[in-house]
Amino acid sequence: MRGEGRTGGPGASIGPRRLMAQQVARHACATSRELVSWLGAVQAQDYAAAKWAMGIRLAAPEATDAGVERAIAEGEVIRMHALRSTWQLVAPEDAQWILALVGPRVIARSATRYRQLGLDAGTFRRSSAALERALRDGDAFTRDELAEALQRAGISTEGQRLAHLLAHAELEALICGGPRRGKQFTYVLLDERAPGRGAPLREEEALAELALRYFRSRGPATVADFTWWSGLAAADARLGLEAAKSSLAREVIDGEEYWHGEEVPAAGSEREAYLLPAFDEYLIGYRDRAAVLDPEKAKQVNANGGMLDPIVVVGGRVAGTWWRELARAEVTVAVDLFEPLTRRDRDLVAAAASRYGAFLGLEAQLVWGAGGRSRG
Repeated sequence: MRGEGRTGGPGASIGPRRLMAQQVARHACATSRELVSWLGAVQAQDYAAAKWAMGIRLAAPEATDAGVERAIAEGEVIRMHALRSTWQLVAPEDAQWILALVGPRVIARSATRYRQLGLDAGTFRRSSAALERALRDGDAFTRDELAEALQRAGISTEGQRLAHLLAHAELEALICGGPRRGKQFTYVLLDERAPGRGAPLREEEALAELALRYFRSRGPATVADFTWWSGLAAADARLGLEAAKSSLAREVIDGEEYWHGEEVPAAGSEREAYLLPAFDEYLIGYRDRAAVLDPEKAKQVNANGGMLDPIVVVGGRVAGTWWRELARAEVTVAVDLFEPLTRRDRDLVAAAASRYGAFLGLEAQLVWGAGGRSRG
């Protein structure tokens, strides 16, 4: 265990240091594939938001909507159900070992819902066989096309059955997201996207690797944060941390034990502002968000239960929310602040809005106050 120390005060440096580790405040990754490999997995529940989550963390020239879209379309990044059974972006070489680690656990937790939907082992076997037949020639099928293939095989896709049949096939490393066809998402065989990628890892090795990826890219963070992000049982999360400790540094902040990568640079002195997307790892990656978000303001970010709105971050703290409205040649960015900002900080937010416009290839128009509420 290296780098042990104690930091007093309210832990004000946690936010800026996480921005550095997550590649928001520095851009050490030149490609989407490098970035998702560094982060381990990136939340992709909202597709447009996921692309901006990548873009804000990438170095030019990859840091554009078109560049991230191309990386996903060409299989340099894979979109699949994984951690917590949510959509994630992962590197091709990581897909198999991550699914081998988390897939059986997620499937086991879904047993009650499977029974309610009449999905048993025999149904899943017949479903997987039908999906493999449909996709075996390297074709990419939409959700509706796969539903038709399942129905032809005598498998009902009514209600939520289709969603669970497809997610189960993803968790068993059979299928994954493919290139978009227009605005429609497609599925392909995972072996077509990641043929022979990555040597198999033993469970202990996979736990250690996932822990290492998490803490080096999101630290300072606690084991409770890692447990939440990974969806692992608390005992498994602790095993992973224990196995990765030799490559991590520990410190105590306000009486709490935090872990981070050894090579994470100290936060810079320059104050910056960022417009982070819905479901961004800066919030979704932690169980306890109080280090960056005032608990009294949490409902303003999470007003709709499971939804996490796009956030304005100034000096490492969440300062408000934002929304976008797209037009042919411009994007309107509407910012809703928790408290008034200084003139300097407002200029930093304006610069952040311009960066978002550049990512989209559009002119950005900044509006102060709640505007159109389309998650950015």
